[in-house]
Amino acid sequence: MILLNREQAPEFAIVDKVEMIKAGVQHLKNKIPVYTVNGGTQDIVKVEFLFDAGIFKQIVPLQAVTVNALLEEGTSQLTAAQIADRIDFYGAFLETNIGQDNASVVLYTLNKHLKEVLPVVEQIIKDSAFPQHELDIHLKNKKQQFHVNNQKVANVARKHFSELIFGEKHPYGINVKESDFDNINRNYLNEFYHQFYRANSCKIILSGKVEETIFPLLDEHFGGNDWSESSTKLSDADKQKYLNNVLLPISTSPQREHIITRDDAMQSAIRIGKILFNKTHPDFQTLQILNTIFGGYFGSRLMSNIREDKGYTYGIGSGIVSLKNSGYFFISTEVGVEVCKSAIDEIYFEMQRLREELISDEELSLVKNYLLGGFLRSIDGPFAMADRFKGVMEYGLNYDYYDKYVATIRSVSASQLRDLANLYFDKQSMTELVVGKK
Repeated sequence: MILLNREQAPEFAIVDKVEMIKAGVQHLKNKIPVYTVNGGTQDIVKVEFLFDAGIFKQIVPLQAVTVNALLEEGTSQLTAAQIADRIDFYGAFLETNIGQDNASVVLYTLNKHLKEVLPVVEQIIKDSAFPQHELDIHLKNKKQQFHVNNQKVANVARKHFSELIFGEKHPYGINVKESDFDNINRNYLNEFYHQFYRANSCKIILSGKVEETIFPLLDEHFGGNDWSESSTKLSDADKQKYLNNVLLPISTSPQREHIITRDDAMQSAIRIGKILFNKTHPDFQTLQILNTIFGGYFGSRLMSNIREDKGYTYGIGSGIVSLKNSGYFFISTEVGVEVCKSAIDEIYFEMQRLREELISDEELSLVKNYLLGGFLRSIDGPFAMADRFKGVMEYGLNYDYYDKYVATIRSVSASQLRDLANLYFDKQSMTELVVGKK
């Protein structure tokens, strides 16, 4: 038996070029693209149905989220219990997800059981019924959860911050209110479902051990024209509402500092940030590196200063969010009410340091290695590689994006990062929100 020398660090390998399994593409008879990342050794396949049915498309609050949440709760032929029983019987797993831009139905199953479980997924996607009793239970639970979350300063800050930077009428900025739970109904759900869960807004991503028999099965169940177009005719007014979602301009609040006072708060939630851009912008990848240094990992400057040195918080971080039609930068933390102002001052202090001082070679090297290692972990296995493919496909990008990302990490200099900080980390351009006491 060979014993490891625990006093000697393992050899360090520099990441030069990342090899990924590139997705192939075929089309069903009705033109739905099927992207395939075939790299699995175990007899498991992931089938993801991706729809252009995110929150951005809804015309009333809760419409898109509720549709996606209730897809598994019954069709004209199967109850929610029957759907769950059939999926469980074959050891499969079904989940639905929704974000600002897209919604998905995802199936994990053994290849040998795909023939049995795929018809269930077909019913969910083509024939969801949204039973009234299931809707009533869902809305009751979500309304109760809404009341609980509304007592948490962090949740209030997150919701109101989006409203401040995008505008209260913009699809990315709409803030759910209590009355919205009473206004949503099955008519809204059916309208959205029949409009957006259609073949003409669907893409399919296969990953894992993809056998040759899968494509004919998909074509059999999803390649027909029976769901190519919506069976619900929208009124001209509703058509205009959906169109307006795309056309609505972002309207950031002109006021820079905001506070929502909570007299009984023991902690204050801080949210600071601004509208930026998505990953198609040439500065996006370099800004990701700068953000990592600033507040993007546990060893970041915000964590080192405000958590480790000052002890103002258990955690603080910053991030860059890429959306299909926009993007934004944010800083988020919760601190004791008595140190709220001091914490904000330290955030801007660290921001100003990046604008004035060059990052040391040691710190930059550490962050580069961290990012490269994190990227390697993010492409470990066919499911992860499929997610990385989806991350560029949605923006009309290709695999060159990841080659450029690795090259950018390796080549970026301290002076480039300082220039970028001066361009984007300007205190006066930031929207600042405190929920609690300042």
